[in-house]
Amino acid sequence: MRIRILGSAAGGGFPQWNCNCQNCYGVRNGKIKATARTQSSIAISCDDENWLLINASPDIRSQLESFPDIQPKRGLRGTGVRAVLVVDSQIDHTTGLLMLREGCPFDVYATEMAHQDLNSGFPIFKILQSWDGGIRHRLLPIDGASITIPRFDSLRITAIALQGKAPPYSPHRHDPHPGDNIALYIEDVAAGRSLFYAPGLGAVDANLMAYMAQSDCLMVDGTFWSEDEMILAGVGTKLAREMGHLPQSGKGGMIDLLSRFPGQRKLLIHINNTNPILNEESSERAELTANGIEVANDGMDIYLETRKPHLVHSAREANA
Repeated sequence: MRIRILGSAAGGGFPQWNCNCQNCYGVRNGKIKATARTQSSIAISCDDENWLLINASPDIRSQLESFPDIQPKRGLRGTGVRAVLVVDSQIDHTTGLLMLREGCPFDVYATEMAHQDLNSGFPIFKILQSWDGGIRHRLLPIDGASITIPRFDSLRITAIALQGKAPPYSPHRHDPHPGDNIALYIEDVAAGRSLFYAPGLGAVDANLMAYMAQSDCLMVDGTFWSEDEMILAGVGTKLAREMGHLPQSGKGGMIDLLSRFPGQRKLLIHINNTNPILNEESSERAELTANGIEVANDGMDIYLETRKPHLVHSAREANA
């Protein structure tokens, strides 16, 4: 299984277009050692030809254009994107569906709650009906059952409901339902490898811990370093957990959580523009490195290869 990180930033990207926080100002003016990032999305393939897009960010066009492997030439028009899966109905994970309209019709896997939001508060499914029949909803169950997707026969995908709110435009914003937000457990049964993917993670229970414990690679929420990061940066008033994100630092934070999984590869994704870990020379970045935690960047490839006898972990990384 090959995992391509198309985008690694939180909503707004990095630098954010209207922000002059220390990070955004610093990267624009060469004051800090940091790399620009687009909004979070990944793509998965088992044959480098057929790709499952997980989340469609507003930056999807530039992300696909910068990744030749996902654009194999097939006649006058073609793409390696065979289906899209979204983990919620947030703007930064679904707006890219509009940019894919020339490829309609195609399948979009989403929970029932996300599908409702994308037919009401943010009616992407209705908007795209005029383009060759639009996009086709395929139900992503949250009852523990796994699914397979055509052309990805070796992948078994399980959606796990997370705590958290639906987007502000959702009709049930103040009435949370299971399926508003999910994590994914993706198994490559042919290779005997697995990925846990949760770009938005505010709390962890025993069920979630069990999936994380059996995963070869953990790619999890890297939004905020501290609980009060937005307040300290002067750009917001809410705490990290109020926004559905577990901060990295502090007791019970992401660093503490990931320390319980010493055998797995661990990466942070969906990184907010205010997070000091974006500065590669910061003490916060050094602390992550000391704890064996990587910071995802656009264009990174993660390979989870066939398990070999007596080999515990054979993931390798190549930057394209």
